[in-house]
Amino acid sequence: MVFQKEGKIMSHFNAVKVSERVYWVGAIDNSIVDFHGYSTHRGTTYNAFLIMGKTPILIDTVKKPFYEEMMARIASIIDPTKIEVIISNHAEMDHSGSLPQAIQDIQPKKIYASKMGVQALKAHFHFDDHVITEVNPKEKLTIDDIVLSFVETRMLHWPDSMFTYLHGDGILFSQDGFGMHYACHKLFSDQNDHCIMEHEAKKYFANILMPYANFVKKVFAALPVQNFNIKMIAPDHGPLWNNKNDIEWILSLWKEWAELKASKKVVIIYDTMWNSTAIMASVIADNISKDIQVKVMPLHKFHRSDVATEVLDAGALLVGTPTLNGQMFPTLADVLTYLKGLKPKNLMGQAFGSYGWAPEGVKLAAKELEVLGVNFVGDPIAINYVPDDQALEACALLGKLVSEQL
Repeated sequence: MVFQKEGKIMSHFNAVKVSERVYWVGAIDNSIVDFHGYSTHRGTTYNAFLIMGKTPILIDTVKKPFYEEMMARIASIIDPTKIEVIISNHAEMDHSGSLPQAIQDIQPKKIYASKMGVQALKAHFHFDDHVITEVNPKEKLTIDDIVLSFVETRMLHWPDSMFTYLHGDGILFSQDGFGMHYACHKLFSDQNDHCIMEHEAKKYFANILMPYANFVKKVFAALPVQNFNIKMIAPDHGPLWNNKNDIEWILSLWKEWAELKASKKVVIIYDTMWNSTAIMASVIADNISKDIQVKVMPLHKFHRSDVATEVLDAGALLVGTPTLNGQMFPTLADVLTYLKGLKPKNLMGQAFGSYGWAPEGVKLAAKELEVLGVNFVGDPIAINYVPDDQALEACALLGKLVSEQL
């Protein structure tokens, strides 16, 4: 069955059965490479869900360019115009972009969102006041044979964010919570490589949730109070956590990451013009104690979001920059600006680098580290042109000092 409108066949896409009453009707985006400055080279999914009760309910929509794919998947199960209720867990455009068109084509009787979601959707799409109905997170919503509960999860990672829980099926629709950017063509966690999932989940947390770690803790405090019997967690990006072990696994990872604890790990980021700063970075890394993990990240190779991923659980951040036109090198300025927004915690570190006629790059990098709240180890190392033995000895000493204090 294919959804048709005005004689146009939209596409041949099928829904995927998630439980007895729930189908995945989302979209897979293999081509996206950047999400707000975050490298998404593995693509992503926009997960939407159809609950097939006596009154069909759509949970979230998809990014606007994927509207027809979503509608075709819905049409593989039912005529989309039979959907009477739409629930929007999150107003960000990758989940709500198709909402205006869906409202126009489906003409649902009710559209629900959180209190802040009502405001956000109105601000995005300029809906009339009566279009979106605010849910009451203190009460269950019964729609014929479907019973839903809602948990406000403000700043996870927008003010409007909420979870929806489907009683009976035990599915927690967690919007951006516990998700990842990963265009997995196998929908369930137990069908995917756990190493890839852990990396992409960590990258997602580091680049999106790190500044909201305290709000993540609040969600973990609030969930047990609900007494939900969670059998599946269905986020809006990435695979669905479909068994007890995987659910416990992803929850434990998020709990760990939310603590922003420093580990015995040193991240060294640098860029270089004539290899002097690169040599300094190598000597520092070589003098870090062998029982400490070292991640050396030349910025002509690593993306800012890769750096953030490594910094999430690091204990030290060392920044190497040449001076270019009286400034730190642009790639370092980019990454440090990005990290300031993510607000990492519990870092020690230092700045180092080479210069020609003015050592401003290292000075500016040190100032940025101070703004980040980094506890300095030793003094900045600024070397004129090419490091000699004395300069390299200073670099070796910095590596040893970091090892002693980490």
